[in-house]
Amino acid sequence: MAKKPAGGIGETIKTIVYAIVIALFIRTFFYEPFSIPSASMVPTLLVGDYLFVSKFSFGYSRYSLPLGLPLISGRLFFNEPRRGDVTVFKLPCKYPQLEPQVAASLAASCDPSTDFIKRIVGLPGDKMQMKAGILYINGTPIKRDRIEPYFDQETNGTLTLTQYLETLPNGYVHHIVERSDNDTLDNTDVLTVPPGSYFMMGDNRDNSADSRDPGSGVGFVPAENLVGRAEFIFFSTDGYARWWQIWRWPLTIRYGRLFSGIH
Repeated sequence: MAKKPAGGIGETIKTIVYAIVIALFIRTFFYEPFSIPSASMVPTLLVGDYLFVSKFSFGYSRYSLPLGLPLISGRLFFNEPRRGDVTVFKLPCKYPQLEPQVAASLAASCDPSTDFIKRIVGLPGDKMQMKAGILYINGTPIKRDRIEPYFDQETNGTLTLTQYLETLPNGYVHHIVERSDNDTLDNTDVLTVPPGSYFMMGDNRDNSADSRDPGSGVGFVPAENLVGRAEFIFFSTDGYARWWQIWRWPLTIRYGRLFSGIH
């Protein structure tokens, strides 16, 4: 009796299903890829950077799951974020610092599925304020040291930004850039971070919608909305080649950013 041929459509489908299940498992519990669509985290992250986010860094919530399925209440295996962590999160769509009517209006137009990426600078209970471009945490000005200017790559270097090394209270040092110290969010009221929430800021201080501005849609970010910590860049492109210009692809890769850690 002739043997049945190995493989076939059934085996192919089974292999595809296994691959999808494995990919979803890794994406849900270990690492998920993200791309950077805006310049709010310049100079740390550039438009066209592709990075991996560790899903296990802060434990797991409903936002660790595909489509944000409400199968987890709160966070499981919660690890407290550190001040300075570059973090992907979902919009909270809750604005306790605003008047009820304003908060309700913002919540009605908020999309909780939207991914944001910022740096955690404020922890629960912290009092946050900006004064003339300087970040104050619990009444203490945060040290920043001016270094070489930053030439904005998105404008082909035509926009020069002032660059600083900012040192957070736990000793974490990172780069920030400023257009000036008198921009829209360079002076704020004192904002107290609620229990179980975090204060997010972009490193591009004058080009970032973040927790400094209650009307930005970000506000204070609850622990439940944290997706994971950004770990490293695995690919980066300046985007100046069309998809069909295959011969130009190698020229658009930012080779110096490949496989670099995020600090």
